[in-house]
Amino acid sequence: MDVAAILQAIEVAAKNSPDRGRVADYIPELASIDPDRFGMSIVMADGRQHSVGDARLPFSIQSVSKVFALALALGRLGDRLWQRVGREPSGLAFNSILQLEHDRGIPRNPFINAGAIVVTDAVLAGYAPREYLGELLRFVRTAAGDDDIHINQDVARSETETGHRNFALAHYMRAFGNLTNPPEMTLGAYFHQCAIEMTCEQLARSGRFLAGMPGMAGLVSPSRVRRINALMLTCGHYDGSGDFAYRVGLPGKSGVGGGILVIAPGRASIAVWSPGLNSQGNSKLGTEAVERLAKSTGWSVFG
Repeated sequence: MDVAAILQAIEVAAKNSPDRGRVADYIPELASIDPDRFGMSIVMADGRQHSVGDARLPFSIQSVSKVFALALALGRLGDRLWQRVGREPSGLAFNSILQLEHDRGIPRNPFINAGAIVVTDAVLAGYAPREYLGELLRFVRTAAGDDDIHINQDVARSETETGHRNFALAHYMRAFGNLTNPPEMTLGAYFHQCAIEMTCEQLARSGRFLAGMPGMAGLVSPSRVRRINALMLTCGHYDGSGDFAYRVGLPGKSGVGGGILVIAPGRASIAVWSPGLNSQGNSKLGTEAVERLAKSTGWSVFG
Protein backbone atom coordinates (compact mmCIF):
# COMPACT_ATOMS: atom_id res chain seq x y z
CA MET A 1 0.00 0.00 0.00
CA ASP A 2 1.42 3.37 -1.06
CA VAL A 3 0.32 5.59 1.83
CA ALA A 4 2.35 8.55 0.54
CA ALA A 5 0.49 8.47 -2.80
CA ILE A 6 -2.86 8.17 -1.02
CA LEU A 7 -2.04 11.24 1.08
CA GLN A 8 -1.01 13.23 -1.97
CA ALA A 9 -4.32 12.42 -3.69
CA ILE A 10 -6.22 13.45 -0.55
CA GLU A 11 -4.34 16.76 -0.44
CA VAL A 12 -5.22 17.51 -4.08
CA ALA A 13 -8.90 16.77 -3.41
CA ALA A 14 -8.88 19.04 -0.35
CA LYS A 15 -7.24 21.92 -2.19
CA ASN A 16 -9.80 21.65 -5.01
CA SER A 17 -12.82 21.57 -2.69
CA PRO A 18 -15.10 24.58 -3.26
CA ASP A 19 -16.61 24.40 0.25
CA ARG A 20 -14.09 24.66 3.06
CA GLY A 21 -16.51 25.21 5.94
CA ARG A 22 -16.40 28.12 8.37
CA VAL A 23 -13.69 28.90 10.94
CA ALA A 24 -14.61 29.15 14.65
CA ASP A 25 -15.14 32.91 14.58
CA TYR A 26 -16.68 33.02 18.08
CA ILE A 27 -13.12 32.68 19.45
CA PRO A 28 -11.36 35.83 18.19
CA GLU A 29 -7.88 34.27 18.04
CA LEU A 30 -9.23 31.47 15.82
CA ALA A 31 -11.32 33.74 13.61
CA SER A 32 -8.24 35.03 11.76
CA ILE A 33 -6.89 31.59 10.76
CA ASP A 34 -6.56 31.11 6.99
CA PRO A 35 -9.34 28.68 5.92
CA ASP A 36 -7.17 27.50 3.01
CA ARG A 37 -4.75 25.74 5.35
CA PHE A 38 -4.69 21.96 5.09
CA GLY A 39 -2.26 19.47 6.59
CA MET A 40 -2.28 15.75 7.22
CA SER A 41 0.17 13.31 8.76
CA ILE A 42 0.17 9.56 9.37
CA VAL A 43 2.47 7.57 11.65
CA MET A 44 2.56 3.90 10.72
CA ALA A 45 3.03 1.01 13.13
CA ASP A 46 6.58 0.51 11.81
CA GLY A 47 7.47 4.10 12.75
CA ARG A 48 7.38 5.64 9.28
CA GLN A 49 5.64 9.02 9.06
CA HIS A 50 4.04 10.48 5.93
CA SER A 51 2.88 14.09 5.73
CA VAL A 52 1.40 16.53 3.22
CA GLY A 53 0.46 20.19 3.12
CA ASP A 54 0.69 22.31 6.27
CA ALA A 55 1.56 19.35 8.49
CA ARG A 56 4.40 21.25 10.19
CA LEU A 57 2.40 24.38 10.97
CA PRO A 58 1.22 24.65 14.62
CA PHE A 59 -2.49 25.06 15.31
CA SER A 60 -4.71 25.13 18.38
CA ILE A 61 -5.80 21.56 19.14
CA GLN A 62 -8.76 22.73 21.27
CA SER A 63 -11.00 19.75 22.16
CA VAL A 64 -8.51 17.16 20.92
CA SER A 65 -6.80 17.95 24.24
CA LYS A 66 -9.74 16.26 25.99
CA VAL A 67 -8.30 12.89 24.98
CA PHE A 68 -5.09 13.54 26.91
CA ALA A 69 -6.95 15.03 29.89
CA LEU A 70 -9.17 11.92 30.01
CA ALA A 71 -6.11 9.66 29.97
CA LEU A 72 -4.69 11.57 32.96
CA ALA A 73 -8.01 11.48 34.80
CA LEU A 74 -8.44 7.73 34.34
CA GLY A 75 -4.88 7.18 35.49
CA ARG A 76 -5.48 9.20 38.64
CA LEU A 77 -9.11 8.34 39.48
CA GLY A 78 -9.85 5.12 37.62
CA ASP A 79 -13.54 4.19 37.43
CA ARG A 80 -14.41 6.71 40.14
CA LEU A 81 -14.45 9.29 37.34
CA TRP A 82 -17.66 7.78 35.95
CA GLN A 83 -19.57 8.83 39.06
CA ARG A 84 -19.32 12.39 37.76
CA VAL A 85 -19.55 12.01 33.98
CA GLY A 86 -21.34 9.54 31.70
CA ARG A 87 -20.22 7.48 28.73
CA GLU A 88 -23.12 8.00 26.33
CA PRO A 89 -23.37 10.07 23.13
CA SER A 90 -25.12 13.37 23.73
CA GLY A 91 -26.94 13.90 20.44
CA LEU A 92 -26.69 17.65 21.07
CA ALA A 93 -24.17 20.39 20.33
CA PHE A 94 -20.82 20.28 22.14
CA ASN A 95 -21.69 23.31 24.29
CA SER A 96 -25.36 22.54 24.97
CA ILE A 97 -26.76 23.10 28.46
CA LEU A 98 -30.12 21.39 27.84
CA GLN A 99 -29.24 17.89 29.00
CA LEU A 100 -27.60 19.02 32.23
CA GLU A 101 -30.92 19.91 33.85
CA HIS A 102 -32.50 16.60 32.85
CA ASP A 103 -29.43 14.67 34.02
CA ARG A 104 -29.04 16.71 37.23
CA GLY A 105 -25.62 18.14 36.42
CA ILE A 106 -24.00 14.91 35.17
CA PRO A 107 -22.64 15.45 31.62
CA ARG A 108 -23.34 12.70 29.10
CA ASN A 109 -19.68 12.05 28.20
CA PRO A 110 -16.16 13.45 28.76
CA PHE A 111 -15.83 14.94 25.27
CA ILE A 112 -18.66 17.48 25.26
CA ASN A 113 -17.65 20.73 26.94
CA ALA A 114 -19.52 20.09 30.18
CA GLY A 115 -17.97 16.64 30.50
CA ALA A 116 -14.47 17.90 29.75
CA ILE A 117 -14.87 20.65 32.35
CA VAL A 118 -15.77 18.00 34.94
CA VAL A 119 -12.75 15.89 33.89
CA THR A 120 -10.47 18.91 34.33
CA ASP A 121 -12.07 19.66 37.70
CA ALA A 122 -11.53 16.05 38.82
CA VAL A 123 -7.85 16.01 37.82
CA LEU A 124 -7.32 19.39 39.51
CA ALA A 125 -8.31 18.02 42.93
CA GLY A 126 -5.47 18.93 45.30
CA TYR A 127 -3.37 20.53 42.55
CA ALA A 128 -2.81 24.09 41.43
CA PRO A 129 -3.80 24.77 37.79
CA ARG A 130 -0.14 25.39 36.92
CA GLU A 131 0.78 21.93 38.27
CA TYR A 132 -2.00 20.25 36.31
CA LEU A 133 -1.09 22.03 33.08
CA GLY A 134 2.57 21.12 33.58
CA GLU A 135 1.62 17.47 34.03
CA LEU A 136 -0.63 17.56 30.96
CA LEU A 137 2.11 19.11 28.81
CA ARG A 138 4.62 16.51 30.03
CA PHE A 139 2.20 13.75 29.10
CA VAL A 140 1.57 15.16 25.62
CA ARG A 141 5.28 15.79 25.00
CA THR A 142 6.14 12.25 26.10
CA ALA A 143 3.43 10.78 23.88
CA ALA A 144 4.66 12.81 20.90
CA GLY A 145 8.35 12.35 21.68
CA ASP A 146 8.74 16.11 21.27
CA ASP A 147 9.36 18.82 23.90
CA ASP A 148 8.50 21.64 21.49
CA ILE A 149 4.78 21.66 22.37
CA HIS A 150 3.37 24.67 24.21
CA ILE A 151 0.25 26.54 25.26
CA ASN A 152 -0.68 29.61 23.20
CA GLN A 153 -1.38 32.24 25.84
CA ASP A 154 -3.17 34.54 23.38
CA VAL A 155 -5.65 31.79 22.49
CA ALA A 156 -6.18 30.95 26.18
CA ARG A 157 -6.86 34.62 26.94
CA SER A 158 -9.24 34.88 24.00
CA GLU A 159 -11.20 31.85 25.17
CA THR A 160 -11.37 33.16 28.72
CA GLU A 161 -12.75 36.51 27.55
CA THR A 162 -15.45 34.92 25.35
CA GLY A 163 -16.19 31.66 27.20
CA HIS A 164 -19.50 32.78 28.70
CA ARG A 165 -21.34 29.57 27.81
CA ASN A 166 -18.62 27.45 29.37
CA PHE A 167 -18.90 29.56 32.53
CA ALA A 168 -22.65 28.93 32.46
CA LEU A 169 -22.06 25.18 32.17
CA ALA A 170 -19.57 25.24 35.04
CA HIS A 171 -21.82 27.25 37.37
CA TYR A 172 -24.77 25.01 36.53
CA MET A 173 -22.81 21.88 37.42
CA ARG A 174 -21.52 23.60 40.55
CA ALA A 175 -25.14 24.15 41.58
CA PHE A 176 -25.67 20.37 41.40
CA GLY A 177 -22.48 19.70 43.38
CA ASN A 178 -20.61 18.27 40.38
CA LEU A 179 -17.83 20.87 40.39
CA THR A 180 -15.54 20.85 43.41
CA ASN A 181 -13.23 23.74 42.57
CA PRO A 182 -14.29 27.36 41.97
CA PRO A 183 -15.54 27.65 38.36
CA GLU A 184 -12.93 30.33 37.59
CA MET A 185 -10.14 27.98 38.68
CA THR A 186 -11.38 24.95 36.74
CA LEU A 187 -12.14 26.97 33.61
CA GLY A 188 -8.79 28.75 33.75
CA ALA A 189 -7.10 25.35 33.53
CA TYR A 190 -9.59 24.15 30.90
CA PHE A 191 -9.10 27.14 28.60
CA HIS A 192 -5.31 26.78 28.79
CA GLN A 193 -5.61 23.04 28.09
CA CYS A 194 -7.60 23.76 24.93
CA ALA A 195 -4.99 26.32 23.84
CA ILE A 196 -2.23 23.73 23.42
CA GLU A 197 -0.63 24.13 19.98
CA MET A 198 0.67 21.23 17.92
CA THR A 199 1.47 20.44 14.32
CA CYS A 200 -0.18 17.56 12.48
CA GLU A 201 3.11 15.68 12.70
CA GLN A 202 3.28 16.14 16.47
CA LEU A 203 -0.39 15.30 16.95
CA ALA A 204 -0.11 12.11 14.89
CA ARG A 205 2.87 11.01 16.97
CA SER A 206 1.05 11.83 20.20
CA GLY A 207 -1.70 9.36 19.27
CA ARG A 208 0.64 6.38 18.98
CA PHE A 209 -0.23 5.15 22.47
CA LEU A 210 -3.89 4.89 21.41
CA ALA A 211 -2.91 2.81 18.38
CA GLY A 212 -0.94 0.36 20.53
CA MET A 213 2.34 1.07 18.79
CA PRO A 214 5.75 -0.21 19.94
CA GLY A 215 7.52 1.96 22.50
CA MET A 216 4.27 3.32 23.95
CA ALA A 217 3.73 0.56 26.52
CA GLY A 218 3.45 1.89 30.06
CA LEU A 219 2.13 5.32 29.12
CA VAL A 220 -1.52 4.27 29.45
CA SER A 221 -2.76 0.77 30.27
CA PRO A 222 -4.22 -1.30 27.38
CA SER A 223 -7.63 -1.51 29.09
CA ARG A 224 -7.83 2.29 29.36
CA VAL A 225 -6.64 2.70 25.76
CA ARG A 226 -9.57 0.51 24.64
CA ARG A 227 -12.02 2.60 26.65
CA ILE A 228 -10.67 5.91 25.37
CA ASN A 229 -10.88 4.64 21.78
CA ALA A 230 -14.45 3.46 22.37
CA LEU A 231 -15.45 6.91 23.63
CA MET A 232 -13.68 8.58 20.70
CA LEU A 233 -15.71 6.43 18.31
CA THR A 234 -19.07 7.03 19.96
CA CYS A 235 -18.65 10.59 21.29
CA GLY A 236 -15.57 12.17 19.69
CA HIS A 237 -17.46 14.27 17.15
CA TYR A 238 -20.33 15.53 19.30
CA ASP A 239 -23.70 15.28 17.52
CA GLY A 240 -21.81 14.23 14.37
CA SER A 241 -20.25 11.16 16.03
CA GLY A 242 -22.62 8.63 14.49
CA ASP A 243 -22.09 10.04 11.01
CA PHE A 244 -18.30 10.03 11.48
CA ALA A 245 -18.39 6.40 12.66
CA TYR A 246 -20.55 5.48 9.66
CA ARG A 247 -18.37 7.29 7.11
CA VAL A 248 -14.90 6.61 8.59
CA GLY A 249 -15.24 3.61 10.91
CA LEU A 250 -12.34 4.66 13.15
CA PRO A 251 -12.10 6.36 16.56
CA GLY A 252 -11.53 10.09 16.21
CA LYS A 253 -11.55 13.26 18.28
CA SER A 254 -12.11 16.66 16.73
CA GLY A 255 -11.50 20.22 17.89
CA VAL A 256 -12.93 23.55 16.78
CA GLY A 257 -9.41 24.62 15.80
CA GLY A 258 -9.95 22.33 12.80
CA GLY A 259 -7.83 19.41 13.96
CA ILE A 260 -8.85 15.75 14.15
CA LEU A 261 -6.89 12.89 15.72
CA VAL A 262 -7.88 9.53 14.26
CA ILE A 263 -6.72 6.09 15.38
CA ALA A 264 -6.44 2.94 13.27
CA PRO A 265 -5.68 0.44 16.08
CA GLY A 266 -2.53 -1.53 15.43
CA ARG A 267 -2.00 0.24 12.12
CA ALA A 268 -1.62 4.01 12.31
CA SER A 269 -2.16 7.28 14.15
CA ILE A 270 -3.54 10.02 11.91
CA ALA A 271 -3.82 13.79 12.32
CA VAL A 272 -5.49 16.18 9.94
CA TRP A 273 -6.02 19.94 10.14
CA SER A 274 -8.30 22.21 8.15
CA PRO A 275 -9.73 25.23 10.04
CA GLY A 276 -13.13 25.40 8.31
CA LEU A 277 -15.84 23.63 10.31
CA ASN A 278 -19.13 21.97 9.40
CA SER A 279 -22.41 22.65 11.21
CA GLN A 280 -21.47 20.27 14.06
CA GLY A 281 -18.20 22.09 14.77
CA ASN A 282 -15.96 19.47 13.16
CA SER A 283 -13.40 20.11 10.42
CA LYS A 284 -15.23 19.80 7.10
CA LEU A 285 -12.26 18.98 4.88
CA GLY A 286 -10.60 17.03 7.69
CA THR A 287 -13.60 14.72 7.95
CA GLU A 288 -13.69 14.26 4.18
CA ALA A 289 -9.94 13.56 4.15
CA VAL A 290 -10.05 10.77 6.72
CA GLU A 291 -13.10 9.31 4.99
CA ARG A 292 -11.09 9.12 1.77
CA LEU A 293 -8.17 7.61 3.70
CA ALA A 294 -10.37 4.91 5.25
CA LYS A 295 -11.83 4.01 1.86
CA SER A 296 -8.42 3.91 0.16
CA THR A 297 -6.73 1.84 2.87
CA GLY A 298 -9.62 -0.31 4.01
CA TRP A 299 -8.84 0.63 7.64
CA SER A 300 -11.84 0.19 9.93
CA VAL A 301 -12.54 -1.17 13.40
CA PHE A 302 -15.47 -3.01 11.83
CA GLY A 303 -13.36 -5.30 9.66
